[in-house]
Amino acid sequence: MPPGFPGELCLGGEGLARGYPGHPGLTAERFVPDPYGPPGSRLYRTGDRVRRRPDGTLEFLGRFDAQVKVRGFRVEPGEVETALLAHPGVRQAVVTADGERLAAYVVGPAGPDELRTSLAATLPAHLVPTAWVSLAELPLTITGKVDVAALPAPGPGPVAEFVPPRTDAEVLVAGIWGELLGVEAVGVNDDFFALGGHSLLATRVAALLRNALDTEVPIRTVFDHPTVAGLAAAVERLVIEELAALTDAEVADLLEVGE
Repeated sequence: MPPGFPGELCLGGEGLARGYPGHPGLTAERFVPDPYGPPGSRLYRTGDRVRRRPDGTLEFLGRFDAQVKVRGFRVEPGEVETALLAHPGVRQAVVTADGERLAAYVVGPAGPDELRTSLAATLPAHLVPTAWVSLAELPLTITGKVDVAALPAPGPGPVAEFVPPRTDAEVLVAGIWGELLGVEAVGVNDDFFALGGHSLLATRVAALLRNALDTEVPIRTVFDHPTVAGLAAAVERLVIEELAALTDAEVADLLEVGE
């Protein structure tokens, strides 16, 4: 596209993936022939709508589809809506992105706890909404579509039963969260993002755990285990795995340092 005109951002090069494993239809849709590369090369259609500025930088203008980014994950709200509608206690459902969390608007007798448990059995953790709103009916536009702008703002999210930290790892995680989030008491069932955490703070959590434990803690671990209990168990496993990988000489060095 000429500078200033919007188009879809496509990626190519030697590092491009081969496709989506087990999803040939989606692979064919997203991985297309590269008309500017050597024979057989492909481009990946990101779905991002961009335009090139006069200085050569790319300006992000939004998405061509309904995909959103929540806590660093690309999320299709329709996938979560489909899982909700499969539950017998849900008649209608709409899922939106509310900052650093997913919000689910549900019409039907099923409650948030029941639906959260049901989704957790079939979807990864980042696709399970943390904010829930029960409605008698969904607001509609004059054309009969869901009026997203008329949906009420979700509350602060579920309040977990307070259980104090029980292990050294849980005490460490809860202390870091409390310091970063300004929360006086953090329980093992509390959710980092429901307490106000976001991507930048998650990065700091991983860094502080890494320094405290002298163990590599990937940022993805914080996203995949958003509760104190879950994250504490995950970092304990990381420490055990790292110790198991040490050689006899490295173990001897550690014992000498400890003495």
